[in-house]
Amino acid sequence: MHAEVWADDAGPGTDLQTFRKGKLALFDEWNSLAVYVSMDNTVVIEDIKKMCWSPGQSSGVAHGTAHLHRSALGQNKNAAGLCPGWKPLLLIIPLRLGINHINPVYIDAFKECFKMPQSLGALGGKPNNAYYFIGFLGNELIYLDPHTTQSFVDSEENGTVDDESFHCQQAPHRMKIMNLDPSVALGFFCKEECDFDNWCSLVQKEILKQQSLRMFELVQKHPPHWPPFIPPSKPEVTTTGAELIESTDKLFELEEEFEILSV
Repeated sequence: MHAEVWADDAGPGTDLQTFRKGKLALFDEWNSLAVYVSMDNTVVIEDIKKMCWSPGQSSGVAHGTAHLHRSALGQNKNAAGLCPGWKPLLLIIPLRLGINHINPVYIDAFKECFKMPQSLGALGGKPNNAYYFIGFLGNELIYLDPHTTQSFVDSEENGTVDDESFHCQQAPHRMKIMNLDPSVALGFFCKEECDFDNWCSLVQKEILKQQSLRMFELVQKHPPHWPPFIPPSKPEVTTTGAELIESTDKLFELEEEFEILSV
């Protein structure tokens, strides 16, 4: 996940909600990710499972049937190595861990998130500086600067890839946790349903039960006072190429008329 998904002058929460509402991930034809961005510091298990098992997937298998099929056959998986019917989950949790500075009460729980096997790290930084945090050492966070760009890498004729630019050219940076801006976003990846179930268990054990002031909530059912949860779907694009050309021609005509009037 690219940490430059938000602008330097904005916190990750606002832009990640834009990412969710804009359904940007739905237009990536090469992936089958289900992207869930939590709201109000709350992760809803029911909504996530509804989205990851929602109809219309490539397997065309409903939740109950797919679950029974997987239970009966045990190791049965598709060509991509995934259990039929479950869409791999990208779980993003935007958080506010204080007002002007991070509240020390959240530090232990924040560090626990990096230990989870599903962790993708965290997005955050300081005012006007966006960073991608990948771990911690003591009371220091280890991060990469997403603004360091690399040249495009294409596969060679024999199928090999020059992966030199895929690796850090210098050691990752460090930052004291207390210097972190309180607006952050945690990222997790659950390839299969069992990964998500394991993540839920770890959150209950290591974060929720151990903390008097919780970083976020994990609930089973959709809150009744929230709007109904509707799994995102790719909107149909009805504009044809001919319509686009026609509209562009009209735009050019208006520009020419404006130039003539200006003269």
